[in-house]
Amino acid sequence: MEPYDEERIGADDTIIRRINPEQHIVWDNNRACNRVSSKVFSPSSGLNGGMSVDIEKLIVAGGEIPQEYVTDPVFIGSVSFSAGAARNLSLRVGYDPLPDNPYHGEVWGSSSANRFSRSQKKGLGQVSTWYVEIQGVEIM
Repeated sequence: MEPYDEERIGADDTIIRRINPEQHIVWDNNRACNRVSSKVFSPSSGLNGGMSVDIEKLIVAGGEIPQEYVTDPVFIGSVSFSAGAARNLSLRVGYDPLPDNPYHGEVWGSSSANRFSRSQKKGLGQVSTWYVEIQGVEIM
């Protein structure tokens, strides 16, 4: 999908990023704890690939329980942030429904869809909170 910023996704709308512990949790020697990797706040490597997310209001409108919908054996936890917080970091938020996930969206970089700056990744981590918490794991 061509990256864009969806105006029907409001600033206060909740954006959910799923966490796969095998890919997204690392041990931090400096802090002596498990934490979420910066990979959680990174886009995929495809040309127009952004960061894969779920849009909470679409899940609710679809009659699903969001915390259950975004959790499965692969994705045992998730973090969330507002669309406005992503936009404040010069990121774009849009719908990108998939055949098996009609509530899917993407967060894209401002100058290049599949590139977030280090400060954008760090900023997303700072504004994120647990949506479905993974016990014993810090966000940042």
